[in-house]
Amino acid sequence: MGLFDENILPEMSEKLDELARKGVSRRDFMKFCTGMAALLSLPASFIPKIAEAVTGKKPIIVWLEYQDCAGDTEALLRATSPTVGQIVLDIFSVDYHETIMSPSGFQAEKSLMDVVKNNKGNYFVVVEGSIPLKDDGVYCCVGGRTAVDIAREVCGNALATIAVGTCATYGGIPAAKPNPTGAVGVKEAVPNATVINLPGCPVNAENITATLVHYLTFGALPNMDKLGRPYFAFGKRIHDNCERRSHFDAGQFVRQWGDEGARQGWCLYEMGCKGPETFHNCPTVKYNEGTSWPVQGGHGCLGCSEPHFWDTMTPFYKRLPNVPGFGIESTADKIGAGLAVATAAGIAAHGIARAISPKKKEEEDK
Repeated sequence: MGLFDENILPEMSEKLDELARKGVSRRDFMKFCTGMAALLSLPASFIPKIAEAVTGKKPIIVWLEYQDCAGDTEALLRATSPTVGQIVLDIFSVDYHETIMSPSGFQAEKSLMDVVKNNKGNYFVVVEGSIPLKDDGVYCCVGGRTAVDIAREVCGNALATIAVGTCATYGGIPAAKPNPTGAVGVKEAVPNATVINLPGCPVNAENITATLVHYLTFGALPNMDKLGRPYFAFGKRIHDNCERRSHFDAGQFVRQWGDEGARQGWCLYEMGCKGPETFHNCPTVKYNEGTSWPVQGGHGCLGCSEPHFWDTMTPFYKRLPNVPGFGIESTADKIGAGLAVATAAGIAAHGIARAISPKKKEEEDK
């Protein structure tokens, strides 16, 4: 008998039987709990505790959607660990989500306000999309109220707010220059709210689940960095976990789409990859049931989980600033700190093993 089975409580066993009747086997449930423990960097001994936590009382969630492309909702709808049906019906109580809820109009808005009225301080809010502040917020309205008005009431009375996607965390594309609507992230719009940021374009749905599972397991939100991002998902640079890192260190770069380096899976830094200055767990969690992620698919990282990426990371197909005078033994770790100080416009850049392209080098040797 395994560690999981030894720690099954009677009430948990009943819940597992209920899940089994709905098509979720005990094996699948254990796989889910094991995956959550791994994502949260917890030892295997916590798996039974996670299982107990997620089979207990369902947390109430309301999902607000503002200036966005609905990409984060689409990510949720395509979640497979667990599926949306399991999230909504078995693990969380999603009481309001415009895209997937049955009620509409006044009934839908009543559902939202009932949660705020009857569960003050005991519900979670997930916010997707930026919130416009210019001209009293008239550029985004739901049910006759501005987004900022709704967010301040709903998020201000919540246990915690999870801002999902780069638009909700930092303003995203709507906040890109010249930002005509005065779009901002949730924390800037509702300063008094407890906000945890899960940036990305779109958010990885597994990070949403893991954040909530962490709270259910420990009764507290996960530790966060200075930007309000949980360390379990944003504690390491993409560059540090990238499967192409060895090519970076060896000075092997793709220099033209479709060249030999591209066919060999070499580093995409010189094609504009922003992995050396982007913090996210894309290389380890991946997307589409863990199938792949942009760099694995042959496209450089755009840095979408960093603040104001649309302004600071563009042009997307140009590499970070040149770093002169080091060879293939040098890495981003050794030179990144100095370069970050010297880089303007908010780009904390990191170097590459070859600072000068072959063409430029040939010109200098003439």
